[in-house]
Amino acid sequence: MKHWKYLKYLLKHKWYVAIECLKKGLWLHAITHDLSKFRPSEWVPYARYFYGNYDTVYKERIEADFDVAWLKHQKRNKHHWQYWVLDEDSGATKLLPIPRRILLQMACDWIGASKTIRGKDATPSDWYHKVKTGTLMNENSRREFEQLIGYVPPNGELNY
Repeated sequence: MKHWKYLKYLLKHKWYVAIECLKKGLWLHAITHDLSKFRPSEWVPYARYFYGNYDTVYKERIEADFDVAWLKHQKRNKHHWQYWVLDEDSGATKLLPIPRRILLQMACDWIGASKTIRGKDATPSDWYHKVKTGTLMNENSRREFEQLIGYVPPNGELNY
């Protein structure tokens, strides 16, 4: 049952993202978005984490497996901001500029995820506002991404 529920969620998400991609002329990405989630290394941990009914004996293992799957997904897919964060051997963190085409894909993903989770009229602004401080992006990329998702902070001021 968990695999069926996850499939329904994933197809709904891909549908909403595809609609946004087609609006922006991203035909190939409309089809290929999140295909890595169908790989067993992502599928199984995602299905267990989000839709499994496990007692607390397995909770830590399920969470650890999901964390690894999520990391794989981020590094396999350029439309995640985490892909563009470089942790250098010195311990420094470098925020690489994200190309516009990828920012468009990222915006489609955020819009599609918002609609999948919160309904077809939802926007990603509230969600983005909650996670903005933990979202590491090059400032130029952040500015463009916020414009693409139509982000306006609650106080109405953009601090650039």
